[in-house]
Amino acid sequence: MFQFHPYGIVALVATALCWALAVVLYRVGVRGSAARKLSLLLGIEGVTLISAGYIDLMLTPAVHAHPLYQRWFDAEFIVHTLGDCSMLALYPPFLAAALGTRLTRPFADTRVRIGLAVGAALLFVATLTTPMKFGASALYVALALVFWFALAASAQAWYLAEGAARTRARWFAIAFGVRDVLWGYVYLETTRQVWAGTMAEVPSDPMDPIMLYYALGTLLAVPLIAYGILRAHLFDIDLRIRWTIKQSTLAAAVVTIIYVLSEGASRLLSSELGNVAGLLAAALVVFFLAPLQRFADRVASAAMPNTQNTPEYAAHRKLQVYESAIAEALQGGGISDKERALLNRLRETLGIAKADADAIERDLKQESVATA
Repeated sequence: MFQFHPYGIVALVATALCWALAVVLYRVGVRGSAARKLSLLLGIEGVTLISAGYIDLMLTPAVHAHPLYQRWFDAEFIVHTLGDCSMLALYPPFLAAALGTRLTRPFADTRVRIGLAVGAALLFVATLTTPMKFGASALYVALALVFWFALAASAQAWYLAEGAARTRARWFAIAFGVRDVLWGYVYLETTRQVWAGTMAEVPSDPMDPIMLYYALGTLLAVPLIAYGILRAHLFDIDLRIRWTIKQSTLAAAVVTIIYVLSEGASRLLSSELGNVAGLLAAALVVFFLAPLQRFADRVASAAMPNTQNTPEYAAHRKLQVYESAIAEALQGGGISDKERALLNRLRETLGIAKADADAIERDLKQESVATA
C-alpha cells in the first residue's frame, strides 16, 4: 500500500514540525497576538503542504489503480485548495500584526481583511468549478504575489528598523523569506505548467524538483522561525518560551537517566536487575534534582540570554505587551470605544499605571505621525 519516497518523507517531517511549532505558539501566545495568528497560519500551512500530493507519491501503483483512488484525489485537491485560499486570506493580516510597516499596515484594516476573505472564497469556488487555466491560475498567481510581497515587506522592515527591532526584523526576513522565495517560485512555475499544458493532475514524475522545493520551503522555514523566536525574541513570547525550554530540558534529563540505567542493566545483565536499576535511577534523580534544575536553567539561559523571571524583567515585558496592543489598535486608524475598553482592561490586568499607559500611547501616536 505504501512505498518509500524521499520527497514524501521530507514533506511529512516538514508538516510535523509546522504543526508542532503551531501548538507551541498557540500555548505561549495571548489572544489576538501575532504569535496566535502565526499559530493558525502554520496549522493551515501544514495542511496545505501535506495535501499537495506527497501522500500520493508514497502510495503504490496498485493503490493508484484502485477505483476509489479518484475520490481520494478529489478530496485531497479540495483540501489543498482550501488551504491555499486560507493562506491567501490570513498571511497579509499576519504581516500587518508582526511587522506594522507602511507596506503591511493597510491589511490591519477590518474592511481589507474582509475583502481578502471574500476574494479568497471566490477563488476557492472558481478553482473548483472552472478550468485550471482560469480559477486555479488566478489563485496560484495571487499566492505567488502574496509571498513576494511578504518578502519585500520583511526586507523593508529589516532596512528601516534600528537597534533591537532591526535584529528582530532581520530574523523575520530570513525565516519567512526562505519559505516565501520557494513557495512563490513553486506557484509561479505551477501556473506556467498549467498554461503550457504540461501539468499532470497526479504527479507523474516521482522526482519532480518542484515537489522538493515546496516541501523544503516549510522544512527550512520552521526551524529558522523557532530560532528567531529564541534568539531575537520574535512575537514577544520569550519569557514563556524560556520556561518551556527549562521544563523540557529537565524532563529530558530525568527520562534519559532512568532509561539509560534501567535499559543498560536489562540488556547487559537481566530484566530483574534492569527493574532494580530503574528504581535506583529514580532515586538518583530525586537526590540530584537540584543540580538537574540548575542544568536546565543554564540550557534555557543559553538559548534565551538576557531573559530572567525577575520583577524588573516582568514589569518591562508587561509594558512591551501593552505597547504592542496599543500599536495594533492604532493601525486601524484610531481606537474605538470597544478597543479602548479592552485596552483599559488589559492595563488593569497587567498592573500598568494610567500615566505610563498614556505616555506609551502618546509616544506611539507621535511616532505614527512622523512615519506617515
